[in-house]
Amino acid sequence: MQETTEAILQQAVRHAVDTKTPVNITGGNSKAFLGRESGGVTLSTRAHQGIVNYHPSELIITARAGTLLSAMEQTLAEHGQMLAFEPPYFADTATLGGTIACGLSGPRRPFTGSARDFVLGCKLINGKAEIVSFGGEVIKNVAGYDVARLMAGAMGTLGVLLEVSLKVLPLPVLELTSCFELKPSDAISKMAALASQSLPVSGLSYDGRILYVRLSGAEKVVKASADKIGGDATIADRSFWRQLNEQRLDFFQEDMNLWRIVVPPATAQLDLAGTWFYDWCGGLRWLKSDEPAQRIFAAAEKAQGHADLFKGKDRSGDVFQPLAGTLQQLNRNIKRAFDPVGIFNPNRLYRDW
Repeated sequence: MQETTEAILQQAVRHAVDTKTPVNITGGNSKAFLGRESGGVTLSTRAHQGIVNYHPSELIITARAGTLLSAMEQTLAEHGQMLAFEPPYFADTATLGGTIACGLSGPRRPFTGSARDFVLGCKLINGKAEIVSFGGEVIKNVAGYDVARLMAGAMGTLGVLLEVSLKVLPLPVLELTSCFELKPSDAISKMAALASQSLPVSGLSYDGRILYVRLSGAEKVVKASADKIGGDATIADRSFWRQLNEQRLDFFQEDMNLWRIVVPPATAQLDLAGTWFYDWCGGLRWLKSDEPAQRIFAAAEKAQGHADLFKGKDRSGDVFQPLAGTLQQLNRNIKRAFDPVGIFNPNRLYRDW
């Protein structure tokens, strides 16, 4: 199965390179709404699925890009393990390749790491129709840039992912959530204070009225920490964190522009009109707003962060924080190195890519 689907994908890319035909790489299409609209011939990785290697004792798993995220997490759970960056699904069709390509992480991200942090290696088809591998199944420090991690968040613009190796972590024995009713400024201070303490915090989110604090780990430590921080443990629904990660909470249901703004956690409230929801200890701020894109980009940049239009009515303009100067040139050089003909997911990140 592997050789057949891998060979088919490589052949399709080789034809696209030879004919300079743009390719729109897809997995489960669960996150097709992200980024700018991409044209080109559809190239699906869905048939290229299955777990290649799994070493529970070494906390490492390798799977093909088309593997369903649900199947992977079920296998991990059977061995008491998890994908610690808590990736969102948005649909049952979510695949491993799409998960890494989009690079999204859930509420656990500030405390355990991002999707990029858990990528150990990958195999992909580059823009010369070559199958290349980076990294592997060994956790080690390397000199220079870890190329495999470039694929996290690249939105398929650098190549067709075939396989990904990830570090996994044990499932926590116990999780508890405490809640505090606070004003926005007090919530930001409270999150910073909790994050600075030696507590098993695995989630800090604020909906504009209630601060949700999730504790995860060994039973004795979690219970002692819950007693220490206080709060109300009866407010939070047991499914709150899953609903937040999958954007099923009421906040996300309105049909209007939804902005994803990442800033240093202790940043004061941004001067932008709209409705806010804070996650990642204040480092990730969801904004429902009709503010002009350039004003939001400017506010994020001023706060030493970045913004992107996560869900919007019009994806023809700038969706991701515009790049400039050295950073822009570096990204262009990386794109040319991996995709010299420019066939992979054209315009998905930026309009002239």
